[in-house]
Amino acid sequence: MGCVLLSACVGACLCSPQVRAQESGAGSSVGMPPVVVQPGAPGEPTRTLPANTRATLPPLAAADISFMQGMIMHHSQAVEMTALIESHTGNKHVRMLGAKISSSQGDEIRMMRRWLAARGKATSMSMPGMPDMGLEGKTMAPMPGMLTPEQMTALRAAEGPEFDRLFLMGMIQHHGGALVMVKDLFDTAGAAQDAEIFDFVTEVDNGQRAEIKIMQKMLEETH
Repeated sequence: MGCVLLSACVGACLCSPQVRAQESGAGSSVGMPPVVVQPGAPGEPTRTLPANTRATLPPLAAADISFMQGMIMHHSQAVEMTALIESHTGNKHVRMLGAKISSSQGDEIRMMRRWLAARGKATSMSMPGMPDMGLEGKTMAPMPGMLTPEQMTALRAAEGPEFDRLFLMGMIQHHGGALVMVKDLFDTAGAAQDAEIFDFVTEVDNGQRAEIKIMQKMLEETH
């Protein structure tokens, strides 16, 4: 599944080769450094490494960075859509769904920002005042599933059952786009090897597939 980074108070598991820090009986004494042990390959013995061995972040692919930056922007639009629910509909089912989406995607945005910041990367793909331009000044292609300005305008203008319909249709479209982004990442050689991003992307895929099914059923019931 790729390299795994686990931080512990006495040691670390390094990406390649993997290293596990363990305390021996002697190392657990006050003032004694921990013993850092590198598990050997199958059939080979373990190896003791210097006590100052430190964990390192797994190598990243450019696609990992672009995915996280793009998904922050993608999630932000979903949160913007859910913010309209309170003033546009009294449908309790839509309200419950919107609260769930807003909470989960808000949490994920914070997680992605922390992930990027920990690696010294920008948390946005666009330059201030230039929403359609990438960090290199190049025009960015629309991300999959993002609602157009016209769709967002229609959503803001709708109320009641019409809002419910447009919201559900728009969020199904939006979630579908996220699934395309996930697939593109997994299809990119060398991407999603970091354990944290692999787990996160897998959760996004599973969660949004489940929500699409819920919304499709809700949409059928609105007709």
